[in-house]
Formats: sequence, C-alpha cells, structure tokens
Amino acid sequence: MARLLASTGLALAVPITPVFAQAASDQPAADGTSKDDASEIIVTAQFRAQKLQDTPLAITAVNAATLEARGHTDISQIAAQAPNVVLRAQPQSGGIGLIAFIRGIGQTDFNYALEPGVGIYVDDVYIPTLSSSLLDLMDLERVEVLRGPQGTLAGRNSIGGSIKLFSKKPTGEGGGSLQATYGAYNRLDVRGMADFKITNNLFARISGATKSQDGFITLLDYGLANPNSNVRANTNAGDGIERGTLGGRSFSAGRVALRWEATPDIEVNLAGDYTRERNEAGAQVLLYANSPATTPEGIPWLAGKNGAAVPFNCNFVPTTTRFQASCGTVPAGYDSRFINYANFLDARTPTTQAPFKPFAAQNRQNFDGWGLTGNVTAKLAHNLSATWISSFRRYKMQFAFDQDGSPVPVAQLENTLRHRAWSQELRLNGSFLDKRIEYTVGGFYFDGNGTYNARVDLNYAGLDFIHGPDSTPATSKAVFFNGTFHVTDAWGFTGGIRHTWDQKDYTYFRRNPDLTVPGPGPCQFFLGAPTAGPTGVGNSPNCLLLGLNNVTAQFKGQRTDWRIETDYRISPEVFAYASVATGFKAGGVNPRPFFGPSAGECSALPPGVAAPCNQVKPFNPETLTTYEAGIKTDLFDRRLRLNASVFFNKYDNIILTLSRCPGAPCLRPANAGKADVWGFEAETTIRPVDGLTLDGSVSYLNFQFTDTGTTGLPLTNRTPYTPEWNWSVGAQYDYTLSSQAVVSARFDGAYQSSVFSDAFNAPTNLVDGRFLGNVRLSYTSADKGWQIAGEVQNVFNKYYFQTIEDGAIPFGAITGQPGLPRTWALTVKRTF
Repeated sequence: MARLLASTGLALAVPITPVFAQAASDQPAADGTSKDDASEIIVTAQFRAQKLQDTPLAITAVNAATLEARGHTDISQIAAQAPNVVLRAQPQSGGIGLIAFIRGIGQTDFNYALEPGVGIYVDDVYIPTLSSSLLDLMDLERVEVLRGPQGTLAGRNSIGGSIKLFSKKPTGEGGGSLQATYGAYNRLDVRGMADFKITNNLFARISGATKSQDGFITLLDYGLANPNSNVRANTNAGDGIERGTLGGRSFSAGRVALRWEATPDIEVNLAGDYTRERNEAGAQVLLYANSPATTPEGIPWLAGKNGAAVPFNCNFVPTTTRFQASCGTVPAGYDSRFINYANFLDARTPTTQAPFKPFAAQNRQNFDGWGLTGNVTAKLAHNLSATWISSFRRYKMQFAFDQDGSPVPVAQLENTLRHRAWSQELRLNGSFLDKRIEYTVGGFYFDGNGTYNARVDLNYAGLDFIHGPDSTPATSKAVFFNGTFHVTDAWGFTGGIRHTWDQKDYTYFRRNPDLTVPGPGPCQFFLGAPTAGPTGVGNSPNCLLLGLNNVTAQFKGQRTDWRIETDYRISPEVFAYASVATGFKAGGVNPRPFFGPSAGECSALPPGVAAPCNQVKPFNPETLTTYEAGIKTDLFDRRLRLNASVFFNKYDNIILTLSRCPGAPCLRPANAGKADVWGFEAETTIRPVDGLTLDGSVSYLNFQFTDTGTTGLPLTNRTPYTPEWNWSVGAQYDYTLSSQAVVSARFDGAYQSSVFSDAFNAPTNLVDGRFLGNVRLSYTSADKGWQIAGEVQNVFNKYYFQTIEDGAIPFGAITGQPGLPRTWALTVKRTF
C-alpha cells in the first residue's frame, strides 16, 4: 500500500560518501568537507522533501555510496547499522522472505492471514507480504529506515516502523556501469545499469543483477556416512555420501524505468521489474533430537535394517551444541557445524490411518515475481501539487523444508504461495501564508489476494493432509491529512490523522492427499472406539480436521490514528523535537487450525482425556501509542554529527504466534496482552581529519509485559527478535595517491545481544548475541572509471545463528539457521 512514512523518533542518517563515489565537481573544500558532506540526504517521510536534520522523525538514511562501501546487497544487511532494528532472512520453514522487527514490534509468520509489523516500501509502493520483502538493493538512490509507529502517513501494519527503498530515476545524461564479483562458495554476482535519452523529454534507465552462490550446508546420506548404523543408505541419488547442499542461491532481476517530462509542471515515471530465484532450501542444521519416532501403537516412522524403529536422537545431531551433545560421527573432511542429514522424504509403511505414503518434498526455494509502478506528479499552482501512485504486483513462490534435519520423517512440507496486489494513492501537497502552513491530504486504496497451498506431512501429530489453496482476499481504504504550522522560522507544530477501513476473508480448505475430505464423522476415538488416541490406527485419516473444509472466516474493522509533534531549532547546529503518535496492525483469524471444531473446547473434555482443542480462533488488532523526544546536532563545523532520542511505548493487544496450546501442533496467532516498552537510540558520524570518517550507533530496549491474559506467557518474557542492546562501529579512510587515484579502506562491526525466536521465551529458542565484522579495501582510478575492491565478511569467522526453531516440546527437534562463515569476494567495476 503505497503509504509514505512518518515517524515519531529521531536518529541520524549516515551520509558517508567515499571519495570514489563523488562526482567530479565534488572535490574537498578547504575545511575538509566535500559538497556532498555539506549537503543533506533528502528524505520524504512527511510527504515533502526535507533535509534529514530538519525532519523531526526517527530516520536512518543511507545513500548508494554507503551501501556500496559496506558491501550491502540485500535489505537484511541494513539492520547492522540501524538502532533497534532486526532484519533477518526467514528460516527454511519460511521460504524466501524477511523477518523484520523494529523496537520489538514485527512479524515472523509469512502466512497471508497475518500482517507485517514493519512496512516495506519500494518507490512509495507498499510490499504487503513478508514472502516478497527480502529485496535486493539494486540501483538505489537511498534507503530510509523509520522507527516508531507510522500510523498517520503509512497507515496500518507499519506499527513498528517502515523501511523505504528509492530507486534511481532516469536522467538522460547517458552512461552506466557494469560490475562483477567472485568469491567464496563460488559466489558470482553481476550488476549493471545504463541511463540514456530517448527524446529531449523522455529518458530511460535499465538495470539488472544476478547472484549465485553454492550452499554452505552439506547434505550427507546418513546411512552411507554411518554404514554400521541401523539406517538404510539411499544409493539411488547424489554423489557418494553427499546429497547436495542447503543455502545455495541463484537470483536474477531486472528493471526498466521511464521518466517523461510531459510539461515543465508534469512528470510521469513508469517502471517494470521482474525477479526470478531458483534456490536450494534454506540453510539449516539440527541442534537437538529426542523422539522415539513411532506412532501411538509403536509403528516406526523409519524402519531400520532390522525392522525396528530408528529413534530420532543425538545420532543425527552432527555437532555438540548447548542443547545436546552429539553422539554420532561425521566423516573426516567435513565441518560438523555445517552438516545436515535431511532427505526430504517420508517412506513410512502405509496404514489405514496414514495411507498416503511415501511422500517426498523437493530441496528448493523458487520465486517468480513482477510488478508495474506508475508515479505522476503535477504542479497545479505555485503552492499546490498532486501525486498519483499506482502499482500492480504478482508473485509465485514454492519452497519445501525438512523440519527434522534427518532421515527420520518427523515433519516435512511442500508449500506454494501465490499473491497479487493492486494499490492506488492520490495526494495533494500544498501550502499557504508564504509556506507558514504546509499540508498534505490524500486517499489510498488497496486490493490484494493470496493463496497458500501445501502438503503438510506431520508424523509427530498423526496428520498428513493438503492445506489449501486457502485464499485471503483483502481490501484496505484510507483517507489522511498531515499539516505543519511554522509558528516562527525556528518553531513548528505538526499534526496528522488517518482513518482506515480493513476487510480480509480467510477460506480454509483441508483435504486428504487423495483430495477426499476428512470425515464425514468425528474421529472414532471420540466415539468410543478402542484406538490409541485420535491419531491411532482405527481412526479415519486426518479426522481431527473435520469441519475445516471450504469454511470462510472474516475480519473487518476500522481505526483512526493520529500524531502530534512540535520541534524547535535551538541554533543552526541543534534541532530538538517531541511527539506522540499511534499505529496499529490489523487483526484476523488463525490460519493454521490443525484441529477444528470436532476436537471440542478444552473445558468440555472429560478429565484425563488427551485430545487437542479447537484452534479456530480470531484475534483483534494490536495498537501502539509512542511518546518520543529527540535532538539532532551538527557540531564543530559539521565534523561531528550526534543524534539521540528516547521513547516510551504503550503496546496493547499484542499479536503473537503461540506455539504452545493444549494439543500439538499449534501455531495460533493470539492477542497476548499489553506491554510497556522504553528505550533510547543514538547515532553519530565523525570526520576528525581529512579522509577519515567514523560512524556508530547504539540503542537499548526495555520490553516489559504488564498483562498476558490467559495465554500463559510469563510477564518476564519479551517479544521475539527483540534484543536489549544493539551497537555498531564503522571506520573508513580514503587516501588520494599522487596520480589522483583513491585507495579506500573500511571496517564495519555490529553487535546485537541475544534474542528469543519464540513468544514463549526459553533456553531452547534463545539465539545468542554476536559481534560481526566486515572489511573492504578498494582502489578507484583517477577518472573514476575503474574500481577494484576486495572484501571479507564475518572477518572473525564467528559461528552464529540467524534464527532457531524450537520444536522441542511438540516433536523433539530444535533446528538452527547458521550464518555464513568467513567469506571473501573480489569485485571489478567499470563506470562509463
């Protein structure tokens, strides 16, 4: 939903522009600053162009030169230098997508029934799903990261904050660039762009990127690697004991942009983009395994060579972890930290309760997506302009995961997601009283629909069914106003209001893999049959899903958000502000009721009867009110920039996906209560001498539940992916040779304290804190035509995890998504 950004905090942009990235005319001035340093990154968070240091919002803004200097190529890397921001790629179970949290608010679940808590935007077009938000940083002008609720200007689902990517527009000046990168794990990236004039008032820009890299998790055939074990070898696939890798990537994308200056007062921008990915399943390792791996009657999930059940245990954990000591062996020559024994296969012997075997998922993450965007701006009068933004986007993603990381078929899924979204936004920007009053009024409309289809094979739960295609048609409409009154040249007030109407339907389809519908009656166990529970032999297949086929639930609501802010420029060097703002994230219904109405309500079950409870439950919108104050400074002749802010949040009706319900499996979104959240953020850029730039940031977040209702969450817990501390440091030195060529050296380091990956905080889902460092060295020719750069990422070779998936309680498995070990890369770039 092309919702522009407003925030209620303060932070600092980091407009570091290495010498090699400056235009020829941007030579250092006598005071050591360049023209680029003296100017500001221009942001549009309040619907109008403003210097960053004059904008009373919490923004980290990064220009293209800084992205290049840091070696950033996708959106998840930006968080390293942004306070109170966590951006991580989805684990294997989430496919290609993004986990995004700002100030403890976000979303982990890719399902269309849930809304993101952080809004992602490309050229003012809202990217409505997590599954299409892991964006490549291709041909960008800048990135803006806004912290705090964006309810008045961005609307729903930017309750934690917003991240905006702005592409470079065609200029018609000609020229372009081409660069190639080769690195560890056969990394090969190619990027290029060309800008040219079609007519005197029509310009075009073409850009593209490809990225490929081998997987760094090696899949081994456990039976071949351990010939003395009870596990049969699979001799029909792979090369020796190897069965491929996890984490490999093959990405390509292209974009064509047109800019037409129809008249001096009308500009039309049109763009089309396409993305294709053919990746392996996500990187994953098994950290803990503990299950007898049998049905309630003792039938093996995996029969061994001797016919007995192969237990799911520490034999399949390749390396000792803090969760469990490994009791298996890894063949010589392999790093046990990066080994996985998954085979994506369920070869169980069929029974009358589970007749749909065998089943094999594919080791893949595929994505095909495209979009069209139109942006028309027109000056209607000297003090009035209009902007119309139109967009259509569509994608299809297919991905699989083996949740047990072993040949024992605990759980494996094959997923297909399809989505399309259409949005329209119209804004009028105006002013009067010689710009003493500036305002924006507008309207927004969004229409989207997604379908989710999956083969869900959960031996631990006695379920094996077809999920979907569940459909989620949704609409959102909004009207908004934002205005600023400049009482004096130094003192201003801003107020904003937005009213939103939301509607979303969710239609459940649950069928057996042969496409028959479970039922027609309840599980035989509930009717008194002498079976080993509702998933034992003697029950009809998937009978717990009774009543969940072709059933539609609906969420419908409306909400008004507001923002009040005042700011004062104390001096040319110091700017201060204070604000109060609100935001919300839409409610809905549980998209994954593994057990329907036939399972009954918990309170209605007889004492001692172990049966799941009905999981068809709604949840309400969550809301946030933020109080914030901050200061922005440029000191010592602009050699020191230091910005800081403090905030306090009242967070209500918090939506969390609960993994612990009466009965497993359970992934049920619910309103988990209320919390008070406070913290501070600071960022700085220092230029102590010519050629040397230092930057850094620090943030702290205190999250305290004040009420968790009936969820069972302890008040001492905090939301997932919410570190207490974040800090980063950066240093870059640019040295000009006598030939006027430039050598640049840069180091970036970032620390993030520990986080939990589950709403129920436990040692089993604790992701340890880590400090990661990157270095980059580059040479740029005097004419800026050539650049050669070398980089090392994770220079200290830290072994760490992006996410940990805690299935210890429902099915006895804990898996982790390791980050890449130390890698290197060399890049050659030609600018023409």
